Amino acid sequence: MTDGISELLLTPEDMTAVDAAAAASGIDSYSLMERAGAAVAAILLRDFPAALRAAVLCGPGNNGGDGYVAARRLAESGVTVETFQMGEPERLKGDAARARDSLAPTAAQPLETYQPRNGDVVIDALFGSGLARDVPQNVCEVIERVKEALVPVIAVDLPSGVDGRTGAVRGAAFVADRTVTFMTRKPGHLLMPGRELCGELEVFDIGIPARIIRAEKKQQIADNRPERWRHVLPSSGLETHKYKRGHLVVFSGEASKTGAARMSAMAGLKAGAGLVTIAAPEDALGTNAAHLTAIMLHAIDDEVALRDWLRDERLQTFVLGPGFGVGDKARRFVAALAKRHLVLDADGLTSFKDAPDELFSQFAGKPRLVMTPHEGEFGRLFPDIAADAAMGKVEKARAAAARANAAIVYKGADTVIASPDGRAYINANAPVWLATAGSGDVLAGIIGALLAQGFPAFEAAAAGVYMHGEAGVRAGKGLTAEELTTHVRPL
Repeated sequence: MTDGISELLLTPEDMTAVDAAAAASGIDSYSLMERAGAAVAAILLRDFPAALRAAVLCGPGNNGGDGYVAARRLAESGVTVETFQMGEPERLKGDAARARDSLAPTAAQPLETYQPRNGDVVIDALFGSGLARDVPQNVCEVIERVKEALVPVIAVDLPSGVDGRTGAVRGAAFVADRTVTFMTRKPGHLLMPGRELCGELEVFDIGIPARIIRAEKKQQIADNRPERWRHVLPSSGLETHKYKRGHLVVFSGEASKTGAARMSAMAGLKAGAGLVTIAAPEDALGTNAAHLTAIMLHAIDDEVALRDWLRDERLQTFVLGPGFGVGDKARRFVAALAKRHLVLDADGLTSFKDAPDELFSQFAGKPRLVMTPHEGEFGRLFPDIAADAAMGKVEKARAAAARANAAIVYKGADTVIASPDGRAYINANAPVWLATAGSGDVLAGIIGALLAQGFPAFEAAAAGVYMHGEAGVRAGKGLTAEELTTHVRPL
């Protein structure tokens, strides 16, 4: 399926290349700036008709040029406008200088002199998505004054201070009510905390041809949507039976730690696995049996019993970690499962914190391992990657996926799913109330069910994360993990 242009994600570097390619093709770059500024002005007129003053804060680059155009258009529409510029006006170049000159005879004031007042709407046209350094102190002070005054903000491209590549805050950042970006979104619009700071996001088409945008999109980064992975859905003909829909095995912990495995197993069953078995120690069978009906049980106490059971070649997909326990037993079980499909979560991940390479070395070849670390688990398995301040969450997840030869689900409010081949999806459909105990166990079971049904590792991980988010939306605020499992639906 071909993406609509507004649904693409381009890095700031890709977007810079788009602008250059558009200019090289003969497109008048100033006309693009005019359209961008007009779109910003239209947002203010539509959404803030009672504004007493538009305070337009203009930076030293083309983002500032968009602001100057917006200021002129608003003044022509009868809005009271005051413009505040960062830096020396004579240092402006090209289209930005032309846009500022078009504002004459209205003189822009120094940025530092802006004092918010009742009835203001701020247009933040200082930096946009290309910010590559911390914002200077004078901008930090203006941002703080605007926050304290609770003045509405319309951000041009991205709230100034938000890194367009990583979503990180570079020193300080505006909290926007509206963000207006052009042609495509950037990763910083979806990654936290940038996503929270953008407010309502709108993408405007200012006239750059789609062929140029697609040609310059170099990074395999996208938002996590069904069209990315729906093509790998297994067919559901009338001749299907439970084994064709896959057999998922979830390992349980000891008798006092069985709940996590049951939630994972039930989620797997609800997500479409043909049958699900909990493999539990002998002393945990009774506890599990007291709570289960549609899910089968099998006694597995040690590695010898596991390897004997694995002679059944129909057993191909496993979830290990929820409530399992940390230690040597987990590592030995993973070694026994190294030729199968495995979702490694929670205790299973932590068991390799002192020997991550031992884990990675066992899963060479076609990716069949899915790892689901939260922030702490990621840092224990990939300490050097986690500590690299130059990398954003997408870059970290991709580096980890390449090192581990696994699909990585780097969990959080902005979960990133990464593949060893460089693809990365940012998930944005999960409600905040999914952050509850046991939610990750449910996710592991969903991903396991998709692996059991034949999904490749990366697509299983991406689809599972999306299904998990949809289940959370259906369950609503105040959900528990047990309630969440009842809202899981198969694809």
